[in-house]
Amino acid sequence: MKDLTTMLNIGQEMASKLKSVEINTAEELVKIGSKEAFFRLKMKFPQVCLVHLYALEGAIQNIEFNCLPKTTKADLKEFSDSLK
Repeated sequence: MKDLTTMLNIGQEMASKLKSVEINTAEELVKIGSKEAFFRLKMKFPQVCLVHLYALEGAIQNIEFNCLPKTTKADLKEFSDSLK
């Protein structure tokens, strides 16, 4: 089991937040997916924003969040907007 901080885009603060919503390892984040992880974070930490969702997806895909394809970003933005 890999620590969350071994993933790209995941620092100590994000890892702590993820652990607080029962996502404790890199493998768990990959299995759950960025949208479910973001949903859990948003319920507990309403201030999380779209950039957090991009960071989660980037971590799962092992790419910098700002390098996500435009189509992926558009899909994630639509999901984030649906939670408002």
